Amino acid sequence: MPSVPVTEPDLLAIARRWSADPASWPVPLRFDPVSRWYARLAVHDDHEVWALSWLPGQGTDLHDHGGSSGAFLVASGTLTEETVSGGRLRPHLLSAGSGRRFGPRHLHMVTNRHTEPAVSVHVYGPALRRMIRYHLVQGRLLVAEVAEAGVAW
Repeated sequence: MPSVPVTEPDLLAIARRWSADPASWPVPLRFDPVSRWYARLAVHDDHEVWALSWLPGQGTDLHDHGGSSGAFLVASGTLTEETVSGGRLRPHLLSAGSGRRFGPRHLHMVTNRHTEPAVSVHVYGPALRRMIRYHLVQGRLLVAEVAEAGVAW
């Protein structure tokens, strides 16, 4: 009997569907003046969906997703994603409606460097189990923290 190929879900398409209707989210969107707000919207066998809100100046540290692939879509506002290339951080501007897919070895930091709040939807497959935070020192990545699901978030 021939094997049936397993197809991976299109994580960016899932993010796009969720971002289209925030009123249907199981938790209300909110903004936290102290730090970016986040909430898990859904979990499935092969992926999970998160909403994040970003006030001006809020962002993440440089991090990976512990071996999970992912995608994120900017639902409103503008975010700057920085990725490591050639030992330096390279910025990529993402405005409302823009998104990107990434693989299991992707490192980035995301920040709202603009004057308006932003909202994004993130999808990870498989669900996040850990995230590793890094410092970039003289072109080299140094592990700063290993954060475990259920402990750090």
